[in-house]
This record gives sequence, structure tokens and C-alpha cells, in this order.
Amino acid sequence: MDYREQIQRYIELEKQVLDGLSSEAINEVMNVLENARLGRKRIFICGNGGSASTASHLECDFNKGISYDQEIKYDIECLSDNVPMMMAIANDIGYDDIFLVPLRNKMKEGDVLIGISGSGNSENVLRAMRYANELGATTISFTGYNGGELKRISRYNIHVNIDNMQIVEDVHLVLNHMMMYILAGM
Repeated sequence: MDYREQIQRYIELEKQVLDGLSSEAINEVMNVLENARLGRKRIFICGNGGSASTASHLECDFNKGISYDQEIKYDIECLSDNVPMMMAIANDIGYDDIFLVPLRNKMKEGDVLIGISGSGNSENVLRAMRYANELGATTISFTGYNGGELKRISRYNIHVNIDNMQIVEDVHLVLNHMMMYILAGM
């Protein structure tokens, strides 16, 4: 099989989406994250499936990659990483509350929540975002497709405007690496 044509189409589509990103929105989010770090605020992050993987990756890159040589370090917790807690909540309460319950235990006014959802309509991320808003936390979302409800209810949003989950997830990971690279002063 010769896949070169499909490969080139995918690459070109990804380039177009990257060119369409808002540097203003990314800059705002980076400033929110840096202000949280310097203010010693906690940052929580969550997502499902590939977005959970991106959330976990961001936690690692910021807590280790950026923070390693800094006096004031990032304090990021990926809510998607505690599988026993998620399974207990899903089993006893319901899957839609797997991120909400830990936030009720840990989040304080002024902390930050990052919700990642390709569709922008993941109910468990939406419930966490609504709670964070009610508490007075700063809310950030990474979305795709039309942004869904998550784009509407989060204070800051980086929107990947395409109806293609693979490219949405690619770009969300690019955002993580871009922010990490810049904030680490590389």
C-alpha cells in the first residue's frame, strides 16, 4: 500500500489547524499558569481517554520539566491519574462525579482547574468546571470541534477548531509542549 497521499493530507491539515490557533489565548493561559505558580496556587487538570493522557503528560512536564530548577515550583495534580479513586467514585456515586469529588476535598478559592475535552461536552469535566467556577477558582479549557459547553463555561479557552479528534488531541499535546518549552526558558 502507498499511504503517502493520506499522510501528506493529514500533515497539511494539522499545519492549517496550528496556523489557526490564537496566540492571544495561549498567552493568556500561560500567564494564568505562571501567576498560579508564583502565587503558590494548586492547579488541577482532568480529561478522559486521550485527553486524560494529555492531562497526565502536562502534569509531568510542568511539575518536573519546568519546576526542576525553579525555587517556586508548579503544584499540578492530574485528577485522571488516581485510578482507584476514580473507580471508587464511579462505582459508588457515578462516573460523572469522578473529578468533582476530589475537587471538593482539595480545591480552594484561587486555585486553577484545567479541563481537557475534544468535544467540550464530557459531563465529568463539565461538573468539575462548574464546581470550580462556583468556588471562585480560575478555569481553563482546551477544546476541539465547536468547543461545546466547556468552552462556554470556562474563563479561559484554547480552542482547536476542527471536527477531527486525532488532530484535536495532537494539538492539545503540542500546546502542552509549547508552553513547557517557553516557560522552562529553553
